Amino acid sequence: MPEKSSTGSAVGADAGREEILAAARGAREATAEFAAATRETKDTLLTAMADALTRRSGEVLDANELDLTAARDSGMPEAMLDRLKLTEPRVAEVASGLRTVAGLPDPVGETVRGNMLPNGLELRQVRVPLGVVGIVYEGRPNVTVDAAGLTLKSGNAVLLRGSSSAVRSNTALVSILRDVLVESGFSPDLVTLLPCADRSSVGHLVTARGLVDLVIPRGGAGLINAVVEEATVPVIETGVGNCHVYVDRAADPEKTRQVVHNAKTRRVSVCNAAETLLVHREVADTLLPGLARELSETGVTLHTDERAAEAIGNAAPVTLATEQDWDTEYLSMDLAVAVVDSPDEAMAHIARHGTGHTEAIVSEDVSAVRRFTTRVDSAAVVVNASTAFTDGGQFGMGAEIGISTQKLHARGPMALPELTTTKWLVWGDGHTRP
Repeated sequence: MPEKSSTGSAVGADAGREEILAAARGAREATAEFAAATRETKDTLLTAMADALTRRSGEVLDANELDLTAARDSGMPEAMLDRLKLTEPRVAEVASGLRTVAGLPDPVGETVRGNMLPNGLELRQVRVPLGVVGIVYEGRPNVTVDAAGLTLKSGNAVLLRGSSSAVRSNTALVSILRDVLVESGFSPDLVTLLPCADRSSVGHLVTARGLVDLVIPRGGAGLINAVVEEATVPVIETGVGNCHVYVDRAADPEKTRQVVHNAKTRRVSVCNAAETLLVHREVADTLLPGLARELSETGVTLHTDERAAEAIGNAAPVTLATEQDWDTEYLSMDLAVAVVDSPDEAMAHIARHGTGHTEAIVSEDVSAVRRFTTRVDSAAVVVNASTAFTDGGQFGMGAEIGISTQKLHARGPMALPELTTTKWLVWGDGHTRP
């Protein structure tokens, strides 16, 4: 007997699953023709979508205002309201992002490697679209367009499962994108917005084996873990960033100040923001008081171990850290601070508490830097620079679908190549195998 869902009867749950599967089937059928689209065709499509978003921005802003009103009434925090909010400049930025993606090289058809075998067989491994990509994300409606642009450019169809808080905004955005698809002679099922009234649609999406080729969750640790644990289709984990900055005994004081401030305070709500500062004991007494004072004056709350608190002294107020602090992705003006005896102790701390996103070292000691960059197991390891640079745009990718913190099949900022897989082309002339 089917289980009842939390929102209705078993019949309702089955109907909800069929709706998701129907959308996935439509997306798969749509990719059959679209996978062979030329770069010129895809670029023209994305440019037309950008123009339509600009032309119809009023529809998007009206829908967004309804989402904002509902969110305010529900008591949504101000920081989350800002992530939800769209303005004329923000819509223009989203449209500009589509034009940027249109200008990027198309990975589809690229030869990854190839050679001629001694028997005359010609081998080529080429990039091809993944197929149907599901994106599960929270809050920010700009992700709707970013994800659609990247998946279409790489020849895929996309199933978008946004949050209920942005349902009106996402509906307006996807309606515009689908209209352009139809006007351009393509199936609107290349871009589909899935229901978001309850969590069941996520479960149906991530268990649609054979119809969905990949799911990418974008959001907090709770969302990502839920998708990973429930999914029966391949998933790429993205985003959770308990990022560290390690200040070595050979660190330059001014570089330290610049890197730590930018890594922590530039934008606290993003996954590449630093959450923990580790300082070598030989420089803790000289560097930490001034650094702590400046961070505190900026509004940062410091959660320190006893040695860091002793080094800071009266320079700034501190709160003694608990074990939970070392594992917390704050996404706020909070920073955990610890004093370590060596680079090895810093790396051991990172190995215990890090999430494999981004780790940074500040040091002028080439030997220490090489040891750190070789041994730290993370998607990005940064030397004498802010963790904020772990970003597809900053890496010259133009845009990103997310930042993978796993090892297969993509790691770090994911852009167009990571939204493809490969196939082998084998050319012969009547060859047979003995």
